[in-house]
Amino acid sequence: MKKNVKKFFGDNPGLKIKPRELAHKLNYTDIEEYASLKEILYKLNKQGYLDRQGKRYFLALTTTDDLIGTFQLSREGTYGFVLLNEMNLKDVFIPEKYFNSAIQGDLVKVELLSKQRGKNLEGRIIEVVERKHTEVIGKLVKRKNVFFVYPDNNEIQTDIYIPNEFLNEAKSGDKVVVSEIKWDTNGLNPEGLITQILGKDGTYEVEQKLIMKQFSLPFEFSDKVNEQAAGINEAIPDNEIKRRIDLRDKNIFTIDPDDARDFDDAVSIEKLDDGNFELGIHIADVSHFIPKNSAIYKEAIDRATSVYLVGNVVPMLPEKLSNNICSLVPNRDRLTYSVIAKITPVGRVLNYKIAKTIINSKRRFTYEEAQQVLETGEGDFSAELLLLDKIAKILRSARIKKGSINFIRPEVKFELSDEGIPLSIKLKHIKDSNNLIEELMLLANQIVATHINKNFGNNPLPFVYRVHDEPEDEKILEFKRFVSSLGYNFNARTKNKSKELQKILDEVKDSPEAAVINEIAIRSMAKAIYSTDNIGHYGLGFKYYSHFTSPIRRFPDLITHKLLYKYLENDSAESYSLKELDNICNQSSAQERNAVSAERLSVKLKQIEFLKDKIGYEYDAIISGVTNFGMFIQVSENLAEGLIKLRDMQDDYYIFDEMHYSIVGRTSKQRYRLGDRVKVKLQRVDEERQEVDFILMKN
Repeated sequence: MKKNVKKFFGDNPGLKIKPRELAHKLNYTDIEEYASLKEILYKLNKQGYLDRQGKRYFLALTTTDDLIGTFQLSREGTYGFVLLNEMNLKDVFIPEKYFNSAIQGDLVKVELLSKQRGKNLEGRIIEVVERKHTEVIGKLVKRKNVFFVYPDNNEIQTDIYIPNEFLNEAKSGDKVVVSEIKWDTNGLNPEGLITQILGKDGTYEVEQKLIMKQFSLPFEFSDKVNEQAAGINEAIPDNEIKRRIDLRDKNIFTIDPDDARDFDDAVSIEKLDDGNFELGIHIADVSHFIPKNSAIYKEAIDRATSVYLVGNVVPMLPEKLSNNICSLVPNRDRLTYSVIAKITPVGRVLNYKIAKTIINSKRRFTYEEAQQVLETGEGDFSAELLLLDKIAKILRSARIKKGSINFIRPEVKFELSDEGIPLSIKLKHIKDSNNLIEELMLLANQIVATHINKNFGNNPLPFVYRVHDEPEDEKILEFKRFVSSLGYNFNARTKNKSKELQKILDEVKDSPEAAVINEIAIRSMAKAIYSTDNIGHYGLGFKYYSHFTSPIRRFPDLITHKLLYKYLENDSAESYSLKELDNICNQSSAQERNAVSAERLSVKLKQIEFLKDKIGYEYDAIISGVTNFGMFIQVSENLAEGLIKLRDMQDDYYIFDEMHYSIVGRTSKQRYRLGDRVKVKLQRVDEERQEVDFILMKN
C-alpha cells in the first residue's frame, strides 16, 4: 500500500487531496484498508515525504521534479502565481525576488522551495521556457535623454529601454512596435528594437492599428487575393441560372442594422392554399465564388471571421465579394443557398428543401424600419412582415419551453465624428424585428444540421457543428450561491437546469440586478465552439445545430455550404477529410475568441475616450464586481466600466465579504453587494492604462 501511495503522489506532484478521496482513487474500499491508508499518510508526513495542509490534505512537495506552467502576475506586481499545466495541481506562489525576469503570460519552469510557509505552495522560477510577448506595442517617451517604450498592455509592468541606435527614426510620442526584446538584463529594463512606427499617439487611425496589431488582425489583403477577387465576374451565366430554383419574382427582402455593409441573409413568406406557409431563408452563396485552396479560400481560413471594431470592419473576404457580388443588395440578381420550409400556423415544420437558388431582393429594411411596420401595420411588405413576426414569436416560445436559454447581454452603439471621436453612446434596444431575424436564422441552422444527421445517420459524414457543452456542476452551484445571496431560489439539483436558469432570468428581467445575473449566468456556461463531434447545443436546447446563415463573415458557414452541396448533390469536385475539418473547427473557434476580445477592447477604448472630458459628472451605475481592493461598477447609460477603490471610501473601513459577493463597513455594517444600484462620480480617466476611477456618492 505504501508503494502505491508514494507512486500516486510521485505521478501527481503537488496534488491536494483528502484521504477518503485518495482511498477512492486507489480503490481501497475496506474500512481496515482506509485505516491503514491514513496511518501511512501520517507516517509519510512525519518522514517529510508528504506535507500537510489543513486537517485532511496531503501534498507531495520537496520530492517534485521541475514543474511547467503559466506565470500570472498579481495586480500589485509584487508577487505572482504559476498556474501549473498538470491537472489538479495547485498554483505555486512566487515572491517578487524569484520572478527571474518572467512577466505575465510567460511559460515558465518552477521548482518548489524546500521550506513551505502559509497555505500556498511556494516556489521560484528557474527558467522562462517560452515568452508570451515577442512584440510589444507602446508609446515612445524620452526621459533624461534616454528613450523608453511604455507598453499599452497592462500585463507588461515594465518599460522597454530603446538604445538610440535602435530608434529607427521614431520620435518621442510615437506609437511603436518593439521586437527582438532582451528580457534578461540583470535587473535592468528589458532592451528592444523599434521595428514599426504606427503613428502619433491619440489618433483614431493609430488606435485601430493598435488593436489590430495586438490581436494579429491583418491590415490588408495580399496582392494575390486582391487579383483573384478582381478577376471574379459579377455577371451570372444563363447555365448557372438554369441549375437553380428561380425565386426572382418572390417578395424577398433583407433586414439588417442601419450601418450594415454586407447583407448575407434574406427572408420571404407566402400563405399556401392549404392554410400553411412557405417560409424562405435565403443565404448568400459565397461558396460558389471561392474554390477550395484558392488564394481567397486560404485567406478566409486564416481570418475565419470578420471582426467588427468600433467604426471599422476587418472583413473575412475582400470587399468586392463581401459588399458587392455576394451581398444581397436590393434590385440585383444574386446567387443564394435557400432553406424553404412548409410551416403550420403554430410553427411546426412539415417539410423543407435545401436548394441552390437565385433571388432579387425587393427591399433593404433596417431593423428600425421593419419595427415601424410591425408597430403600425403599414408600409412595404407589411403583410409578410407581420406574418414573419407571428411565426418567429411562436418559434421563440416553443424553443424556450423546450429548454433554450434566452440570455440578455446589453450592447452599445457609438456615434463617431469624421475623426473617429465618440460623440455619443447609446444602448442598443432589441425589438421584435431583431428577434424575428434571429429566430429564422436559428431555424435554418437547425434544419441544415438535422438534415445531415437524419439523412445520413447510418453513415455519418464529416460535418461542422456549432456545439455547446453542458455547464460544470461547480459553476452551476456557484451561480446558485450567487442568486441565493440576492434572495432568489434556484434548484441546482434539477435534471433540466436550462429551464431552471431561464426561470431565474425571467424572474429578474425587470430588476436592477438583471444585467449582473445574466452576466454571471453566461460565465457559468461552457463556451460554444465549432466541432465535427456533435454533442448538441445546450444553451439553445438543440440536438443538432450548425452555422449556415452568415458565410460572408464566418468561415464555418462557408464550409457548411460546401459540405451541403457535396453531400446533397453528390459533388466530387471538392473533398474534405475529418482531420481537415477538425483543423478548420479549431482555427475558427480560436479566431472567434480572438475577434471577441478585439471587439471588446475596441468598445472599452471608445468608452474611456468618451469619458475623458467628463471628470466630475455623476452617473447611475450597477456594482458589477467586488474584490478585496474595491468595487467595479458599470454606468447604466453607456455601459462604461470603472473602479471604486476601497481606500477612497472614507466613511468607514470596508471589508471584502467573498461569501456574500459584497463589501461591508466594519463600523456601520453598510453593505454594498454585486448587482446593487449606486450613484457615482467620475474621478479619474487614464487612457494609456485603460483605467477609469469613480467615487461613491451618498445613496
